[in-house]
Amino acid sequence: MISPIEVFGAIGVGMNFSTSEEIYAQDEETDMVYQVQRGAVRASRLLADGRRQIAGFYYPGDLFGLETGPTHRASAEALCDSKILVAKRSAIKHYGEAGERLERLIWRATGQELGRAQDHMMLLARKSAYERVAGFLSDVAQRQNAAWNELAMSRQDIADHLGLTIETVSRMITQLQADGLVALEGCRRFRIRAPDRLADLAAA
Repeated sequence: MISPIEVFGAIGVGMNFSTSEEIYAQDEETDMVYQVQRGAVRASRLLADGRRQIAGFYYPGDLFGLETGPTHRASAEALCDSKILVAKRSAIKHYGEAGERLERLIWRATGQELGRAQDHMMLLARKSAYERVAGFLSDVAQRQNAAWNELAMSRQDIADHLGLTIETVSRMITQLQADGLVALEGCRRFRIRAPDRLADLAAA
């Protein structure tokens, strides 16, 4: 089976971005689609009152910048040194079978993105701080699928994504560790110690 990165790699052009470098700006016109090949990306939106909302995080294999309108609703920045594959969406149809594969990949990724957005709205509306942080760590672990998972983002990024303060995020991570659900190595690496219990919290 051909992997998403192989599908995109047949058409996309690789670009390197350093930590915190902007990939595209909020309200910038778009005809591009992007895929993380290496590293991690943060999508954020600056609200009218000056607050920042983190729309999502993307890891190797993830597509992003999948806008339905003519401009980006959020900006995207590299969380660490990253390699991003970029393809001009209007040109995909000229790539024959490879273009058709990529179009299918884009539609599937768009559906996944919509599902994540709906889940995130429910999370902000109904879940406790403990459940929000548990759900976030569970999602990162599922998407990275590694024994030890890396948090490329800062605690402030997590707080802005979950609608919490940085102090609350830190307290909840400490509580999850004390409850035996996760184990931490430093500030940025963690592993799931009780997958079923964490999944139950995430689904609460």
